[in-house]
Amino acid sequence: MCISETQRGLTLIELIVFIVIVSVALVGVLTVLNVTTQSSADPMIRKQVLAVAEAILEEVQSQPYTLCSPDDANAAIATNATTGAGGCATTVQGLGAGGSARIANSDNVGDYAGVTLNPVTAVDGTHTLAGYSAAITVTPENLGPAGTEITSTACASATDCDALKVLRVSVTVSRNGADSITLEGYRARHSPNMLP
Repeated sequence: MCISETQRGLTLIELIVFIVIVSVALVGVLTVLNVTTQSSADPMIRKQVLAVAEAILEEVQSQPYTLCSPDDANAAIATNATTGAGGCATTVQGLGAGGSARIANSDNVGDYAGVTLNPVTAVDGTHTLAGYSAAITVTPENLGPAGTEITSTACASATDCDALKVLRVSVTVSRNGADSITLEGYRARHSPNMLP
């Protein structure tokens, strides 16, 4: 079988069609790569927001949850979260009082109630995460199955927080007001006289 001179190579029309098909495919592949590259930083930001939320939640939950304020004279011996007989000398441990200066003023889980960190800083105050903010809420929460649950309610007064037995800690962290995540955990008053 012999190949004639007219059967060698491609015609100009075939070459143009080939170039058009390869160009369309190349544009599609490059578009996918471009979209993937633009959004590849999002998972990293999400992981950073999650890591910050986990660190703050762990910080709060690792604090003591005592009957009395840790600097109260009866903090180590109190048997109830009231002032007076068997309770605190002057200050029961309720919710709040930590304010935004958590580093200097927080020595109990309840002190973190209502704390806002903007920007988020390390516990020792040495590092700041610009663009990150956190809001911490601490609220009473019933815990356990119905009939055997541990009930927990807000303090009856400034001198009676005996019904405040379980707290739900909620930490919401966001970056530049957008990417946000909320983590929640619980803290029970299991060792009410353990001081920091």
